[in-house]
Amino acid sequence: MSLRFFCQSFVRNDFITLDGVEAHHLLHVMRAKVGEEVILFDNSGFEYAAKIDSIQRTTVKLEVISGQEVNREAPIKVTIAVALPKGDRQRWLVEKCTEIGVHRLIPLKTARSVAEPNHSSIQRLQRFVIEAAKQCGRNRLMEISPAQEISALFKMTTAENQRLFAHPSHDTHPSGDILPRQASDQPVIFAIGPEGGFTEQEVQSAEQHGWQRVTLGNRILRTETAAITAALAAILNPHD
Repeated sequence: MSLRFFCQSFVRNDFITLDGVEAHHLLHVMRAKVGEEVILFDNSGFEYAAKIDSIQRTTVKLEVISGQEVNREAPIKVTIAVALPKGDRQRWLVEKCTEIGVHRLIPLKTARSVAEPNHSSIQRLQRFVIEAAKQCGRNRLMEISPAQEISALFKMTTAENQRLFAHPSHDTHPSGDILPRQASDQPVIFAIGPEGGFTEQEVQSAEQHGWQRVTLGNRILRTETAAITAALAAILNPHD
């Protein structure tokens, strides 16, 4: 696969200039030369074949040769709302969600959260999305939403989505029992709690607002493992 680079602005002209992180990667990591060809994408769903026209110290000018729409998105829109884990596990979570086709990720603030999402951490997560999209070939970026309180999520999410939250209990339904019954084009939003799980008050709030409680098996999963398992169940299970 050709090297892929992300354009912050839409590709509309015959020439485009890369700067910042992407130019640094192309110039100082890949040691690119004039005349070499790369692939550009701009979050529009299109990807573009481009040739390096000129190189400056911190920028690269490229000639756009051709462009085509290439859809590598999942068949349904899946949102993962998750209480972020600590440290490098956040990067792993975002990378894998991007790779398997999650549409949107919402960092959650819950009673037992171990990591506090703020402006700088959200920006860092967005950069992880770009890097993962470059690697896996997505031409649309997974959206990273602003951090949201769990109570607000349960209250504001509309019934147009299939709304599920993971919570281990003897009376929960396995995810496979619920997901196949959704309409083929119905968006799914899956709420995943922190390591300590949702509190009973949070569980009651979810159920009062029409969310369905599910389990992801008979083992207790780490937050990031639960998020990936939920996303795969939603994307890969057959639909009505």
